[in-house]
Order: sequence, then C-alpha cells, then structure tokens
Amino acid sequence: MDQKVDHFKIPENVVAYSHVNNSERALVIGAGFGGLAVAIRLALKGYDVQVLERLGSAGGRAYVHRRNGFTFDAGPTIITAPFLLEELWDMCGKKMSDDVDLRAMDPFYQIRFADGRVFNYTGDLERMKVEVAKFSPKDLPGYLRFLDEAESCYKLAFEDLGDVAFDNVQDLVKAMPNLIKMRAWKSLYSVVAKYIKDPQLREVMSFHPLLIGGNPFSVSSAYALINSLERKWGVHSAMGGTGSIIKGMVGLLNGLGVSIRYASTVKKINIVDNKVTGVTLENGDVLYANKVVSNADTAWTYKNLIDPEYRKVWTDKKIENGKYSMSLFVWYFGTKKQYPQVPHHMMLLGERYKELLNDIFKRHHLAKDFSLYLHRPTATDPSLAPEGCDTFYVLSPVPHLDSGTDWSEVAESYRKSIAKMLGETVLPGLEENLVESFVMTPQDFQDRLLSYKGAAFGLEPLLTQSAWFRPHNRSEDIEGLYMVGASTHPGAGIPGVLSSAKALDSLITPAKMVSNHAR
Repeated sequence: MDQKVDHFKIPENVVAYSHVNNSERALVIGAGFGGLAVAIRLALKGYDVQVLERLGSAGGRAYVHRRNGFTFDAGPTIITAPFLLEELWDMCGKKMSDDVDLRAMDPFYQIRFADGRVFNYTGDLERMKVEVAKFSPKDLPGYLRFLDEAESCYKLAFEDLGDVAFDNVQDLVKAMPNLIKMRAWKSLYSVVAKYIKDPQLREVMSFHPLLIGGNPFSVSSAYALINSLERKWGVHSAMGGTGSIIKGMVGLLNGLGVSIRYASTVKKINIVDNKVTGVTLENGDVLYANKVVSNADTAWTYKNLIDPEYRKVWTDKKIENGKYSMSLFVWYFGTKKQYPQVPHHMMLLGERYKELLNDIFKRHHLAKDFSLYLHRPTATDPSLAPEGCDTFYVLSPVPHLDSGTDWSEVAESYRKSIAKMLGETVLPGLEENLVESFVMTPQDFQDRLLSYKGAAFGLEPLLTQSAWFRPHNRSEDIEGLYMVGASTHPGAGIPGVLSSAKALDSLITPAKMVSNHAR
C-alpha cells in the first residue's frame, strides 16, 4: 500500500493504525473549557490527541470578541472553584499563576432590585449578616440555618459526587443516601423559603441556578451548594478576561504536543459495529480515532452527528421530549465614558420573579420585562477597553427557540428596551455614549454554537435530568464515544464543566501502545 497516511487523516476506505507516537488516538470535538480540559487529561494518559474546533479560535462559549480596542468575553465570566483549574496546571508540572492572574471579587455581586434597594453579596459572614439585616433582621437566624444546609449540600453533592461519572445504575444506588440527606427532590427555592421569609432575600439566596441554566423553583435543593462553594473558594475574575484562562489552557496543550485544528466542523461521527472509528468533517476529510470526545452540545451531537440506528438510548424522541434550559440574549457594548459606580458583577432584578421564570422556562414566552446580569470587567481590568472607556455585556435569560420568536425581527427592539432600563437606572446617558454594540440571541446559540433549540446550557438541570439521568460522560450507545461539558454530567458553569472532564478521566484507561504499521 503506497498511499500516504496523514497524521490524523486516513483515506476513507482504509482501516489502519499509523501513529508517530505509537499510541492510541483521541479526537476532541470542541475547544471550550471542557474540551480543552479533557484534551489535557487524555494527552497526559498517553493518547495522541487532536482537538477540532469549528470557530476560528478556542473558547466555545468562552470565545473572545475583540473590536476597536474593546475586549468582550462571550460567555462565562464568574470564576469559582479555581482549584479545578490549578489542578490542570499542576498535572502538567506548571503553576497556573504563571499564566493566569486571578483577582478576587469584592463584592461577589451587587444585586439591585426594581425598587432601587441594593444587596452587596460577599463571602464575608459578618458583612453578609449586615446586608441581610438591612432587609429583614428577623431573617438572620434563618439565614444562618440556610448556610448550614448549603454547606451540607456542598459536601454531599460537590465533594462526594461532583466528579463521579454516574456510569451505571450502581453509581446511582451509591449516591442515594446523599440525595436523601439533601432532600434532593425539593426545589432550591422551597428550601430557601423554609428558612427566609423576606421576598427579596429569598431571591438573593436562590438566583444562583440561573447562572447554570436552572429555574430556582424547579432545580434540586442540592444546588444550595453554590452558596457554600462561593463562600469557601471565592468568586474571581481573570485579568485580560476569561479568555486569558483559555489561552493558558491552549498553552498547556501546546506543551503536551497537542494541536487544535480550527475552522473544522464535524459533519458525522463514524461508527462501525457500534464502535467509534473517527469523524468526517464538513470539508470531506475523514479522521481516524478509536476514542471521540464531544464537547459540543450533547443533544446536538446525538441528533445530528450520529446515525439513528446507533442510538438506542438517545433516540430522536427522547431528545425531543427533554426539558431544556433557557437561552440567553446577550448585548455586548462599549462606552466612550466610564461608569465607576458600577461594580464588576451586578444583578438587576425585575419586579416579577416566579412569574417571569414561568414565562421563560414553562410557557416559553418572551416577556416584555426582564432581569439582567450586567458585566463590567473594566471595573477590575481597564486594559479591556480604550483609555477612558468601559467594556460591558448585559445578559437577559430568555426562552429557548420553542418560543417561536423571530430574533431577526425582535433583537433590536429587545436591545433598546434593555438599554432604556439601564439608562434610567445604573448607566445614565447610555445610548449617547455607545461606541461599540452587537448582540447574541438564542438563534446564534443554535446556529453558531450548535446548541439544540438554542438552549444555552443543554438539558435543564432538574433532578430527573441530573447525575445518572443526564447524558452520561461515557456514551450509553456507542463504544469509544464520550461527552464532556455543560450538557453532560454534572452540568454547566466552569466548576461543572471542569468536573465533567475529571469524571470522564476516571472512565478512560491509559493509552496502549499500538503497532506503527497498518494492520
């Protein structure tokens, strides 16, 4: 056979093993946090890894937009549990602090209500007690009991179960005592309401699941763990933006000899006898590997990249019947003046809470009102904007595409509504000071990031769609296929995504040496 065998490309009709390092191959689809983390772990296990990314640079949802001197992080901006990142650098014999400068946030968030009242959310217990007392002194004892509950959930769910792969029913059985202790069938909001009576304080203590795609009135009480996670490890931001962490992870891969192939969209995952054999790209290239890890949206992966005859568990019907997280409307903008009164992270909560969430999650109705997360990274790092300017993005949770909204028609009017609200509250004179502006809609989540229904976080993290009930890290259907990222176990958020890579790592044995000759 005198055909030339490319390093990661095998002629379509050739079954061969040929590898310069004499080790097994793994392809990773997607260069988001999960894909990069698992690529590092696989390379350290001796696999010859190739990362495939359809965009022009790494990051996925953590993509970076640079426009006219403004740097915009596309997605995740709240860094918690930094030890999960540090672990990756440690595994490579390096120190994260040499590549990434993390800064602790104080406050973690400023929460502003429609009536103008402000809650400064920090990790300092005494200051938090003062903030709680500002709203309702009678709720102080209940708040302290809630903290105890959150700490218990942190130990039972995050420490004990966060990186357990839930690969089989036995894993679920082993976890049952922890789920029972947490009363995991109760909603987070109901647990908060048990301890705290003030309506606004209930919102303060229950909004966190929205940061990972969950409705506080529906997600498991286990998500109280986020409160404890933040108090224990802090909330951080990276100098240079979240993209600097992605850049550091790419650097780790470079040091391990792993390359990322950009502008490479996977068209199909190739399967023979229910075993992965590699992938076919949109340009027709066929890449061989005996392990494929998808960091792409899991529902999209199963529905669009794998032929139906190989899907006994994740059938089209099961995928379509899932309950999916909300989507996001994100407006990125730069101003020619600065707003020093606005902190790095701010939540602006509207007059409606439960009813707005019902519109988003249950009725799939785009309401006229909204609650917002406002991100001003130049509060910490002025280099992210030209001198004298500010960089922002504002994020509004909205229904996924089942709402039927035509975002090409609605996006500008929705942006203007948000701009009006911000201009009347925390960013006076906003419209006349805009110098940079663009948006991302649920349609972009579907078309650009290939998220099923434009849902920003995959399946909604309900108890019945979590742990063993969530798409497994090791495919239930196909040998050699694995999932990593927000839409698999344990779920969204940087800690969840990094934990999914760790869970997957526990399922994969070190690479075996293989023959250097075709066979």
